[in-house]
Order: sequence, then structure tokens, then C-alpha cells
Amino acid sequence: MTGAVPGVDGLLRCGWGDSTDDYRVYHDTEWGRPVHGDDALFERVALEAFQSGLSWITILRRREGFRAAFAGFEIARVAEFDEADAERLLQDTGIIRNRAKIAATIANARVARELDGGLDALIWRFAVEPGSRPAPRTLADVPAVTPESTALAKELKKQGFRFVGPTTAYALMQACGLVNDHLIDCHAR
Repeated sequence: MTGAVPGVDGLLRCGWGDSTDDYRVYHDTEWGRPVHGDDALFERVALEAFQSGLSWITILRRREGFRAAFAGFEIARVAEFDEADAERLLQDTGIIRNRAKIAATIANARVARELDGGLDALIWRFAVEPGSRPAPRTLADVPAVTPESTALAKELKKQGFRFVGPTTAYALMQACGLVNDHLIDCHAR
């Protein structure tokens, strides 16, 4: 595995960050930047769950479809979805039509709605202290699971969340800026 690679614009990026235009924009403007707010984090939890077993580009390219289908990922609205909504979602070609993941997203909204202190406070308790670990030099240096992601997954499951294993939790942490896994020579670091 190599370090950051030069993009078409000459900027050094994490290797995956310049493979498509969609990835370039996501890498440069969103991935690894702090995300706060219960609804914003609920969206990320839901999308990471839908990504399980698929490539992230599949989810990224359907993101607007997901937002439309799941009421902008407003926790209060999704928590009120019923069986008719689940059936509607199973017919929606703008999203991944997986019954278990749709059910989990609705159930997760109900759990998030009832959290003492909110989803933001729960998730950010597991943020990695900046500078507490060396910056990755290559993609091979980036773990798939960490003690923090294992603890986050355990806490989310304890609260009642579904589709939130340690690997999914770590992808969430990376995407939402709880850890900075941009390579050491990546311009976004």
C-alpha cells in the first residue's frame, strides 16, 4: 500500500479519495470532518448500516434517494414510520431495498428519539483524542476496528441500535471526524 496519491488536480489524497469524482468531493469536503447534531449523526449511522456488505460508492450515489425516502433522516419523523412506510421503502428504487436494514433504520430512530442526552452526546463520547495515535502513512496503517469502535458498537447495541458492529462503528467514526484517518501526506489532513 502506498501513501497519498496525486489527484488530477495535483493535490495529494488518500488513495481511495481520487478514484471517482464522487469520492473526490466526499473525501475533500466531508470525510473525516466533525459531524454534530442528532439528525446528522442518525443519517450517518443509517447510511453506514446500509453500506454493510456493499461499497460506499453505492451508498454515496444514492444518498439523495435515502434522504428523500427517510424524511431527511429527521429522527422524530422516521421514528413514526409504520409498516406501510416500510413497505413503501421496499419499493423505492432510490435506496437499497433490504428489509432488515430498513427495519433497523426505523427501529434505530425510535431508540435515538429516546436517548437521554441525545445521539450526538452518545457517539462523541468515543472520539479519539487528536494526536493520541500516529497519523497513518499508508492505507495499510488504517485499522478496520479499534478499541474505541468496539466500545461504541457495544454501547449502541446496549441502547438498542441494530446493524452497528465494530467495523461499521469505526467507519462511522472515520466519516464523522471522531478519528482522523486521512493519510499523513493527504492535503485534507
